[in-house]
Parts: sequence; structure tokens; C-alpha cells
Amino acid sequence: MPSLLLGALSCLLLALNTLFWATPLLLLSLFKLLLPVAAVRKPIDRALNALATNWISCNSAWLGWTGRHAWDVQGLEGLERGGWYLVNCNHRSWVDIFVLQRVFNRRVPFLKFFLKQQLIGVPVIGLVWWALDFPFMKRHSEAEIRKNPALRLQDLETTRRSCERFALIPTSVMNFAEGTRFTAAKHAKQASPFRHLLKPKAGALALALNVMGGQFRSLLDVSLVYPDGTPSFWDLACGRAGRIVVRVQERALPTELLGGDYSGDPAYRERFQQWLGQLWQEKDALIEQLLHEAGTKKPA
Repeated sequence: MPSLLLGALSCLLLALNTLFWATPLLLLSLFKLLLPVAAVRKPIDRALNALATNWISCNSAWLGWTGRHAWDVQGLEGLERGGWYLVNCNHRSWVDIFVLQRVFNRRVPFLKFFLKQQLIGVPVIGLVWWALDFPFMKRHSEAEIRKNPALRLQDLETTRRSCERFALIPTSVMNFAEGTRFTAAKHAKQASPFRHLLKPKAGALALALNVMGGQFRSLLDVSLVYPDGTPSFWDLACGRAGRIVVRVQERALPTELLGGDYSGDPAYRERFQQWLGQLWQEKDALIEQLLHEAGTKKPA
């Protein structure tokens, strides 16, 4: 099938699938909004997650239907759907979300992402994310925070409230520690010490460990590589995403980092940043290795 026709059909199927599952999701979320008590909320949350899991299963079938992507996924052994996970991944493209959902669907509890506040305005799907309790972060600029330091606390409070809701039923809390998609321009502007990564931001991860640290089974450290170049969503829809390489490393969370005060304890903040920095060094080296094994000299 020609790529343009495949892309158009893919987008149509994705839109119809989203509308199909969004209708019961949004109707059910109204009951949760009107009756915000734990006795009602927990069974409704389970039903919402079940609907969302079916939605992702259909999306994954769509990805398989396009049929032109070479998947290389390792590290899924031993994962369980009955516990909580903290998931962290490097961020290249909007395609990352579809990839992660396909890889983890029905293997771990439903993934809940930290999203930019502007995305709540995306037609239909923004409301679905809201119904599923995805946290929306305002991402104030450093200049805005310097002018009004209280703005920094807004995202922290959003994270805290979301994590308290996530603690009710098994959930995989997903975070892109870079905070934004990797581009060469952003990499240069940051003067990032990593070859394939932007500098990690520790705040959301640290607060998730503060609120839910004792519940997390482990950290799922995900490294995502597109050896043929970073694809756009349209590339994915047209079957032109090329090779998709995913490595999942299940890591124990250091007990000394559970329950700490990242914003108020400088010593804890330094320990946390050192731990995350070490993870990032290992991830950067792994991405370099995966690119070498894939036989490409392109950036990850």
C-alpha cells in the first residue's frame, strides 16, 4: 500500500478507536467526579484503567497492521501487573508514547505519564488523559520562576496530588526525566555532558519516591533508540519509523532515597542527583552501544 494512503488510513483508525473508547471513559469519569470518595473511586479507577488498556491494545494492533517496523525489545521478563512501578525513559519523539504503551501494555499496570499543561486542550484525548488522572505540569520557564519562586511549587504540588491518587491501585508512574524531547538545538543550548541525552531533571522522580517510595516494586529504566533516525508520528503512521530498539532494565530503588525531602534537604538533593546522574551516564553508554550494534553512525 502506498505510504500516504497507509498514513491516512492509520490516522483514521486511530481516531475512530480513540472516540470509541473515550465515550465510556468520559462517562465513567463523571461518576468519579460527582462521588469523590475512596469506596467509589477505587472500583471506578480499576474500570477506567481496564478500558484504557483495551484502547492501547487496539492501538498496538494498529501498529502491527502498518507492518513495516522492525522491533527489538529486551528486558520484559519477570514484570507483573499487580504492583507499582516507577518508569523512566529518554525522550525522542511523540512516537515514544506509542512505543512504550505497546511494549508495556498488559505486562505492567497502566502507564500514567506526566504531561505538559497545554496538552489538556488536545481534542478528545486531552479529556481522556484528564479522566485517567494523568498529571498536567505547567513547566514554568527559569525566568518566570526567578520572578516568582512560588511557581516552582505548583508543579510539585500537582505531582504530589497525582501520586497520592496513584497509590490507590497498582499504577506504573511514567516520567521522561529530560522534561522535553531531545533535539540537537536543545542539546547544544544545555551544553549537555551526555552524547545522546539532555540533562535529567530530578524533581518529579524525587517527589514520586517521597510520596510512594514504599509502594514501588522497582524502577524500570528504559532506553529507547531509533537507529534509522528519530521518526515523527506521521512516519509511524506511514510505516516509515524504521527500526525501534527498546531495552528495559529493572533496577532496585535505593532505600536511602525513599521518603526524602528533595526541595528542603540539600544533602538528600545532592545524593539524588548523583544517583540519577549515574543512571544517565550508563544510559548514554548503552545508547551508544546499541547504535554501534545497529550499524549506524547517526545520532540516537
